Amino acid sequence: MNITGNTILITGGGSGIGRALAEALHAKGNSVIIAGRRERVLDEVTQANPGMQSMLLDIQDKADIEGFARDAVARFPALNVVINNAGIMKPETQLDLAIAEETIETNLLGPIRLTAALLPHLLAQPRASVVTVSSGLAFVPLAATPTYSATKAAIHSWSMALRHQLKDTSVEVVEIAPPYVQTELLGAHQLTDPAAMPLADFTNEVMAILESAPPSGEVIVERCKPLRFAAESGNFAGVFAMVNGQH
Repeated sequence: MNITGNTILITGGGSGIGRALAEALHAKGNSVIIAGRRERVLDEVTQANPGMQSMLLDIQDKADIEGFARDAVARFPALNVVINNAGIMKPETQLDLAIAEETIETNLLGPIRLTAALLPHLLAQPRASVVTVSSGLAFVPLAATPTYSATKAAIHSWSMALRHQLKDTSVEVVEIAPPYVQTELLGAHQLTDPAAMPLADFTNEVMAILESAPPSGEVIVERCKPLRFAAESGNFAGVFAMVNGQH
């Protein structure tokens, strides 16, 4: 992926990994548009990064996604990269159906719907990218968040299949799989959890990998490799036990 000279839309760009990537890509000379549901948060980011723009988007709302995509293309005809970053992660005691449905709507259907709405436009660009954000938990699930883990596994599978479908087009498909990172995804405590990877370190490593254009289409930082390659290493059971606090 060329990391400069693009017009990039980032969902969930108001905080966490989304904001960090938005600011890093903005600093590289890209035109960046962040999207999310919280206007105040989006405004804080754009005010801190002159030239960055924002749009409101409810990623759980199918109709809103369709209208948003039309508006985004109209406002930003050079749009050639979408980063599907918006997501939620909530613990489930046994199986909480409300959380499960909300998680699937946000983490899986949201990226699929937005990509489908934008794909005709992206295919018409000389070069374009669809970027998904999965997780190390796509490969080794966390039992406390079963639906989150399942949606990220689905995003990984979907990214692989879409990459194959689009291999002879101008659109590349890139998957970023984060490890446990210092964000507020699971709450404020995660921001300072020493077990989590510092957000700046994660962002810097992701940017370096993106610039090197890995042929696999996967962006896997070193910290995530034990999860990503747990099955291939023959140590899946050990990594699963580590992730789930089993000794």
